[in-house]
Amino acid sequence: MMQNSPEDQTAAAVAIGRSLIATEVAGLNALADSLGAAFALAVDALTAMQGYCVVTGVGKSGHIGTKIAATFASTGTPSFFVHPTEASHGDLGMLAGAGVLLAISNSGDTREMRDILTYARRQSIPVIGVTKRQNSLLGGMSNILLQLPDVEEACPNGLAPTTSTTATLALGDALAVAVMAKRGFGREDFGMVHPGGKLGLQLQHVSDWLTDAPPAPRVPPALAAGDVVSAIADGGMGCVAVVEGERLIGCITDGDLRRAFARDFFEKQARDIMSAAPSTVTLDMRMADAIGMMTDRSISNLFVVEGDRLLGVIHMKDLLKAGYL
Repeated sequence: MMQNSPEDQTAAAVAIGRSLIATEVAGLNALADSLGAAFALAVDALTAMQGYCVVTGVGKSGHIGTKIAATFASTGTPSFFVHPTEASHGDLGMLAGAGVLLAISNSGDTREMRDILTYARRQSIPVIGVTKRQNSLLGGMSNILLQLPDVEEACPNGLAPTTSTTATLALGDALAVAVMAKRGFGREDFGMVHPGGKLGLQLQHVSDWLTDAPPAPRVPPALAAGDVVSAIADGGMGCVAVVEGERLIGCITDGDLRRAFARDFFEKQARDIMSAAPSTVTLDMRMADAIGMMTDRSISNLFVVEGDRLLGVIHMKDLLKAGYL
């Protein structure tokens, strides 16, 4: 039997991939066209709810539901996932105080969903149902029904959840973003719940950085030039702040030392060597903006001030060490 060449095998695999993606795109287009009044009602319910959103689902719907709950939680809508089987064995207690139950089932007749849906009805917890079939258990027990379009699965056998799970995931994202917009959830709010990772760190403010930042090395304006050299070496930041009391009046960097070096260098004082206009930031500036300033000006440090009072320093090597860059 003659085997296909590697080139033919590659072409066949690519064709399958493109066909699948095209099918899923068609499904997403159908989903977008289907959004209407029910979607707006779901957004209203999630925005107005007291408490949190519990997401539930079985199988692939459960995996998608876990991601949707995480997206809600990270965008200002308190949420978590509960598996319906675990709910039937005691985890129904986790629904106490729930504002909304978001239940996901492609068929709508998943038997494991019955107990959690019945409990929600008894406790007057509104149910937002996501299913393809209106005339199903979930369809009938939903206060708000978000019906998935009846499109084919991209699986060649028409069985494996593919188009339906992609559509459900997109629907969850659409709900989360619409609720974000209605609540006015902005970049600062996002930073509050994303303190970790490079993105979260850059959304923090300079005041957050100062919590654990090392103190700024500082010298008085009358300090002898030779002692300034020692202070810069001891500080390990390639710079020192020149302060009069607590007032920042200048800074001295390695570059300033090189430019000032001459026969009379050791006769000079810090005030003779310093740059009188150091780059500064305030406590309310975002770290991303502070980092952008350092990049634009090709500098490795910024001094943090309140008025003209020195509070601290931001140094590039510390940003690298802390994961900001």
